[in-house]
Amino acid sequence: MTQGFTPIPTVAQVEAIAAQTDPIIRNLHITLCYHQLAQAIAARTGLQANWCTFATWASKQAGQTIRHEDFRRTLELLLNRQPTAMQVMPDVIASTQALGVRGQPAAIQESVSEILNPLAAFQNASHAVGQGNKKVFEEIGREFARFIEHCLSDPVYTPEHITSFCAALRPGDPPDGQDYLRRAFTRYYQACFEPDPKMRAELMLLANIEIGCHEQTRLQPEITAAMNAAIIDYRD
Repeated sequence: MTQGFTPIPTVAQVEAIAAQTDPIIRNLHITLCYHQLAQAIAARTGLQANWCTFATWASKQAGQTIRHEDFRRTLELLLNRQPTAMQVMPDVIASTQALGVRGQPAAIQESVSEILNPLAAFQNASHAVGQGNKKVFEEIGREFARFIEHCLSDPVYTPEHITSFCAALRPGDPPDGQDYLRRAFTRYYQACFEPDPKMRAELMLLANIEIGCHEQTRLQPEITAAMNAAIIDYRD
């Protein structure tokens, strides 16, 4: 489906993007798809930010974490040379054994290396952010594509169209229910036919907030994992 020269992603295309296994390539496609979805909505509601507008920026930022780019910049600011921690590994192993730690030197070195190696934290955060990026897109990105296909081209307000669209969403609050999405897409649909610019902007803002609330609730496990990526269990 196209609008002018800008392709509008279909549900099938969103599902295909979400199914990609390479997190870096998948993220790039997700970011572009969000941009295309945002443009499609804006073409009908006017130049006002919809949720996909913010999702485009957020996915682009997530890509930096997925590719380790933000971590690399941070390290470059903090370190002027490569870490030399591994040079003292023999002394570390001897000290831990002297303190009564049981285990072969190789096992001790593996545990200490993971603690000292910042890449472990980077990889953990990258994985968590990549999973979150996919999780949100395959749910909310898909619903935006479905909304565009089913409702956005209506020439007049047709209650049964938006009612049918919302019927496919799960009842209840997040993380399992999709009531916030039901309310948000109903407001987006109303905004398509609202002649008053102020009321249209208010409908769009409230819809954005409702989807944002749903999104952040659903993403809490991945957010926690990314934030705690560098925390080491002292017992290890």
